[in-house]
Amino acid sequence: MSVRELVVLGTASQVPTRHRNHNGYLLRWDGEGLLFDPGEGTQRQMLRAGVAAHDLNRICVTHFHGDHSLGLAGVIQRVNLDRVPHEVTAHYPKSGQRFFDRLRYATAYRETVALTEAPVAEDGVIARTAGYTLEARKLSHPVESYGYLLTEPDGRRMLPDRLAAHGIKGPDVGRIQREGSLNGVSLDDISEVRRGQRFAFVMDSRLCDGVHALADGADMLVIESTFLDEDEQLAVEHGHLTAGQAARVARDVGVRHLVLTHFSQRYSDPGGTSRTESGGEFERQARAAGYEGELTVAHDLLRVPVPKRR
Repeated sequence: MSVRELVVLGTASQVPTRHRNHNGYLLRWDGEGLLFDPGEGTQRQMLRAGVAAHDLNRICVTHFHGDHSLGLAGVIQRVNLDRVPHEVTAHYPKSGQRFFDRLRYATAYRETVALTEAPVAEDGVIARTAGYTLEARKLSHPVESYGYLLTEPDGRRMLPDRLAAHGIKGPDVGRIQREGSLNGVSLDDISEVRRGQRFAFVMDSRLCDGVHALADGADMLVIESTFLDEDEQLAVEHGHLTAGQAARVARDVGVRHLVLTHFSQRYSDPGGTSRTESGGEFERQARAAGYEGELTVAHDLLRVPVPKRR
């Protein structure tokens, strides 16, 4: 059975806190696992979340600030220690090649796995598989940063009433799907396009064209909301978003499920699980911005299912 879910390994911006680890996000997509922005402590968070090195097929780094990449050394060494039997591909900004090299070879270890380096130098498609296309888009941050978009190919949804009207049943259903027509009936006559799912990952960035392009029509958007709206000037200065800004993007481009994360240490309880100054404010401000879809304020070790197909 295919599984499509987000496993949140860490949600802290810049420095970890007592309750939030550095960033780390695993997307389970059918039989593959894509690890985004493994910050310091990711290897231990994987253990706590029940994520194994064998689950990883791709590692996608948005940029080389420590809270998004310091865990690379441990994750790469664990992949080799566990002798992962399949290829693992690493995507990251090409401008940060020297940082990737230092992290990959931070200490001595035995290399046993084919780790493919696939640095990103411009907007566009960076990988194609039978199950998805992976794209990168440049963001706006003090260091070069890219967001990622995973798109499933469109499929077809068979319509029972139209099948019955044309007398198509049993093995003939599979035949018309394979051949495109049957006895003068076309595939378009008895089916409709089933839009492929879209998963977008946007970390450190000001508002920019890349943010909107990645989020456009996403079934799930994982996006940084480092600050609350009253600290918008700090967000602009440091290249980040506020909860309201992220929600307005999601509202304007039709995101179905918005996941807010990457919270500044100045906010002790972004999710509102206890009575603190910032409790629930991220959700309140996102709703005040007009976003009406499904909303999650992330916390460490949370699992979030990708919405079912439209």
